[in-house]
Amino acid sequence: MEIFEWLHQGFGVALHPYNLLMAAIGCSLGTIIGALPGIGPVNGIAILIPLAFSMELPPASALIMLTSVYYGTMYGGRISSILLNIPGDEPALMTCLDGYPMARKGKAANALAIAAVASFIGGTLATIGLTLFAPLLAKVAIYFGPAEYFALYVLAMATIGGVMGSNPAKTLIAAVLGLALSTVGIDPMSGVPRYTFGAFKLYDGIDPIVALVGLFAISEFLIYLETAHFTARSMPMGRITAPFRELVSLGASLRGSLLGFIAGVLPGAGASLGSFLAYTFEKRTSDREGTFGNGDPRGIAAPEAGNNAAAGGALVPMLTLGVPGSGTTAVLLAMLISLNITPGPLLFANQPDVVWGLIAALYVANVMLLVLNLPLVGVFASILRAPPWMIMPSVVILSFVGVYSIHHSPFDLVLMFAFGVFGYILRKMDFSLVPLVLGLLLGMPMEKSLRRALTAGSEDWMVLVASPLSAALYLITASVLGLAVYFEVRRFRRQRRDRRERKRLGTEASSA
Repeated sequence: MEIFEWLHQGFGVALHPYNLLMAAIGCSLGTIIGALPGIGPVNGIAILIPLAFSMELPPASALIMLTSVYYGTMYGGRISSILLNIPGDEPALMTCLDGYPMARKGKAANALAIAAVASFIGGTLATIGLTLFAPLLAKVAIYFGPAEYFALYVLAMATIGGVMGSNPAKTLIAAVLGLALSTVGIDPMSGVPRYTFGAFKLYDGIDPIVALVGLFAISEFLIYLETAHFTARSMPMGRITAPFRELVSLGASLRGSLLGFIAGVLPGAGASLGSFLAYTFEKRTSDREGTFGNGDPRGIAAPEAGNNAAAGGALVPMLTLGVPGSGTTAVLLAMLISLNITPGPLLFANQPDVVWGLIAALYVANVMLLVLNLPLVGVFASILRAPPWMIMPSVVILSFVGVYSIHHSPFDLVLMFAFGVFGYILRKMDFSLVPLVLGLLLGMPMEKSLRRALTAGSEDWMVLVASPLSAALYLITASVLGLAVYFEVRRFRRQRRDRRERKRLGTEASSA
């Protein structure tokens, strides 16, 4: 009951007119920032931190505004993913797989509405989890050491084939390319530059945002230049016509929320892994007709619920342990320290007005974002009324502006264009870009976890399976791979049987 008493006092802080205004400003700015390719929640919050200081906001108000920006960017990231097949940020990558195909079928408004409802469900359930289970979940996260994290990343890489499916060999090659690209930069253990070719700009590695925008936005533009006829014909738009059951997709949203929240609570895993695991799990459990990747509503609801739940889950270790659960919460952690607020177990006792006001504000922000996004679905979908020859150059301009705003470096623009050409070549060779991006995202933390585990275990490889938790994760990985091999063998046998049957029928027809 004590939790609910503190939450009641938190709502007293969150519902103050000034804090409501800060939440509304944060939600609006976050949605706009999330929709811009290349900006993302980390950069959006980093850009707005000086605004919070210049306004001389009280600590609670500043945190309410910035966390509202955080939730808003998670909502907004779906807009360009669905309408333009360009993820607004890394977690929105998985939304492209079914959101864009649905938009091309003239159901862009349906896709945006499904994503908004799923985001609301994921964000609200994550905030409830943060309210009720933060101390317990923080204790569980303590048991994840480097060996357990490496096992988790192995599981994530092993399930990439389950996402893209049709050509496991090309999927594996793309994933390996992504892992190779993740090794560019300073060696995290020895400090020796790797594969930088003397370019100091590569010492910090390849920025995933730069690579992501190049691979998707620039390659999409190059594909368009190759195939465009420069007509004024626009894509079909449509209205919200989906039935309530499809609009809510409750099962997919609940499953995605659970997986996303768990991924968010684990420090370092973040919303990208939450979105990815939610989509993979939903595809494996629900895709009986092979509709995922072709505009299935569940393929939108699961990753959107997953990445928004991960956003809320990432606040658990930040508030209770002082350990950021994601890049965005690392920026928020810096903000807390700048405000002379010490995160950790004592935060709930020493400054309850700040922490519970923040938690209550997350409930308010979720409702605000749903109210803001659903009525504006038609406005967002109306972007598709413009002909592609108007949209695509605007996308490229936004991509250049967004990428340049990250580090204000012309080198990033060159690197983005290089990745665009690379992505164009891969797409022409029928490679999927998703495994490459996921390999690039997971490669660095995967390598760090492996080397830290081996260092702690005196270079004994058995340390990777020493704990029951890591052993269980490897067992799940083996089960996933075993099922994938089983289904692939069964598909191959069915195809061979069908070929024999067609050959027999052809022989009988020719002899007759």
